[in-house]
This record gives sequence, C-alpha cells and structure tokens, in this order.
Amino acid sequence: MSAQLRALPIATTDDAGMRLQVFDWAGVADDLDAQGCAMLEALLSPQECRALADLYADDRLFRSRVVMGRHGFGRGEYKYFAYPLPDRVGSLRNAIYPRLVPIANRWNASMGIDVRYPDTHTEFIQRCHAAGQQRPTPLLLQYGAEDYNCLHQDLYGEHVFPLQLAILLSEPERDFSGGEFVLTEQRPRMQSRPQVVPLRQGDAVVFAVHQRPVQGTRGSYRVNLRHGVSRIRSGHRHTLGIIFHDAK
Repeated sequence: MSAQLRALPIATTDDAGMRLQVFDWAGVADDLDAQGCAMLEALLSPQECRALADLYADDRLFRSRVVMGRHGFGRGEYKYFAYPLPDRVGSLRNAIYPRLVPIANRWNASMGIDVRYPDTHTEFIQRCHAAGQQRPTPLLLQYGAEDYNCLHQDLYGEHVFPLQLAILLSEPERDFSGGEFVLTEQRPRMQSRPQVVPLRQGDAVVFAVHQRPVQGTRGSYRVNLRHGVSRIRSGHRHTLGIIFHDAK
C-alpha cells in the first residue's frame, strides 16, 4: 500500500482525517491481524518530517528528556512532548485513534478482555486522566552512530490502548544507515518470531503495544510483542512516536 500525499501542513484533526482517507484501512486491519503491524506509506512529506525533527532542539515543547544509556534502555535519547501538543502531533493522534478503535475493541473481545475503548480520543484521554495518567506520551527519538533501542513495550499505567504509531522522520541510506525498526513476537511454547519493518522517510508503522490475538486450532490465544531499533551504523535518525494512552 502506498500513497503520495501533498506537502500540506497538518494543522487540525479535520485536515489529518482527510489525509488518512487515502489508506486502505481494511487492509491495515488485515495486516495487524496477521502480523501485529501495518505500514502507512508516505503519511508525511519530507518537508513535514524535517519540520518535526527540528522541534527536538526546542526544549520548551517537552516535559522530559530521557538518555537511554542511563536506564539500560539502549543508546540514544528521546523527549516526551508537553501539553499542549504541537498541532501536527495532536491532530494526528486525534485523527488516527478512531481508525484503530474497531480493531482494538475486536482484539480485546477475542482475547477475553472486558475493556472497550470510546469512539474519540478525547474521551479516552479523559479516562486516562481520571485514573491519574495525566502526562502526555507522544515523543521524539534521536539516535546517532552506534545508538540503538532495546526491545520494550510502552506501558505507562492501568489504561493502555493496544496500538501505537511510529513515523520515521529521516531517510535511510541518506541521513543514516542501519537503524531498522524491529518487532519480536513471543508465542506460547514456541521460539520468538522477529520482523523488520522497511520504513522510508515519512512512512508510519502501526503496531501492537503489548499483546494481540492469534487464531489457533482451539480458538484465539495471546502473543506478546516488543519493539525496538537496531544499531545505527552511521548518521542520525529521528522518529516521532504516537502513543494513545497517557502516563502516570
């Protein structure tokens, strides 16, 4: 699936919603069911990617900075945005969420999880905030040569939306080499299955945060997923991460 999009700024949720109409969302759901991830090619233009990456230098936009090596997370660093989110980030978060709600609710039903998600992201964030999860989680990640991100799951509290999004803001083999986006799937009584997602600049990947259902011969069962980034061999790599639940 691929779509070439005009380099228009994403300023409102309506603008982002119109942009998302070009994608085959039934196909996205099929890919998520089969693989635990799905690509949205050319979601952002190169100009938009550069503008977002440039935000990293403005500390006024962020609530915290994490140096991964200090915590055993890998090497590199990232910053969590503060509220209010930049327009592009907030509008994408609000517009993509409703596209994913039917998948999230179907997955939970299949896995025997009672939680159901509301139709709008505003309602879901209100649920998070009422439970004390009030810190925004969208983030920018920055990697240099020899940096990497260990396999992990972005779980920040009781309320977890089961899907999230990563958008590559740099161009492979021009801005950096190495640095592949990696998913692993841990299946019961089986060895883990790895996937490498071939992102280009502006491409997004939607993927499972924690678990997804898999249909077996005796019904559905749960598999656990983790994601990370392989070693950057040269250059610099920036990524926008959009997580739909907030943190305590």
